[in-house]
Amino acid sequence: MNPPKSRTQLGRGLSALLGNEAVEIPKTTRGDGSNTVGSGYSLMPIEFLVQSPLQPRRIFAQDDIDALAKSIRERGILQPILVRPNPQNADQYEIIAGERRWRAAQAAQLHEVPVIIRELNDEEVLEVALIENIQRADLNALEEAFGYRKLIDDFNHTQDSLATVLGKSRSHIANTLRLLALPDGVRTLLAEGAISAGHARALIGAVNPKEIADEIVKRGLNVRQVERLVKSTKYEPKASKRKSKEKDPDTLALERSLTDVLGLNVAIDFDGSGGKVSVKYKTLDQLDDIIRRLSDAA
Repeated sequence: MNPPKSRTQLGRGLSALLGNEAVEIPKTTRGDGSNTVGSGYSLMPIEFLVQSPLQPRRIFAQDDIDALAKSIRERGILQPILVRPNPQNADQYEIIAGERRWRAAQAAQLHEVPVIIRELNDEEVLEVALIENIQRADLNALEEAFGYRKLIDDFNHTQDSLATVLGKSRSHIANTLRLLALPDGVRTLLAEGAISAGHARALIGAVNPKEIADEIVKRGLNVRQVERLVKSTKYEPKASKRKSKEKDPDTLALERSLTDVLGLNVAIDFDGSGGKVSVKYKTLDQLDDIIRRLSDAA
């Protein structure tokens, strides 16, 4: 029995797993690529290949597929597709790395594609797929986070071991995993590319992350603006839970007057020696209006 593949080998990236540059060798009469040895590759009928359920990438932009298909028509596939025998079907091969090339090859109407066959278990498949996509910057932050979570939940990894295997810092692993705590609406915007990973990280722990995410999309806020906004609204719920004291009629009348002028709820708190005036807003447009009024008054 061959010794298990070491984590440090995977951690060095795909080149450590695939060896030196591949050299084509003759295909068998079956054309199933079973003669792949060493660092060589074989040509395999494209219909023998199937997607892997362990593929962390979920979004494949059609424009990218079309552009790659055009390149493949002109120059062919320059890097073989990494596959393994399909555990569920002996007549098929599961794609480990290169699904985008496989999709583009179909669009280019190729009948055969170059492949490298390796015997890998599920854990190694997921690790290699993550390494390849991260190196190519093909994964969005949410896909990356789900990949990390699966390795932790299904294969008993820790954040430290993931950092070693994938060549990332532990803080990067931890910050990426935190994105999974965001509400579904925010995660959808992140997956679609409407907000960046930096935006999303700034929303972690916010009182109203979806509302702020919508404002990011609407107004094109940068990460620093989002961080300031989250900080300014973070403790609003605690303040709202405080028991209100009995207010005198003059204070109540002044609250109503200011509320009518601003069109927003105004609260005045006085403790005998001083106090504060609070204006409650729901959107960033309302906040901008308050700032504009104060600036004009000054």
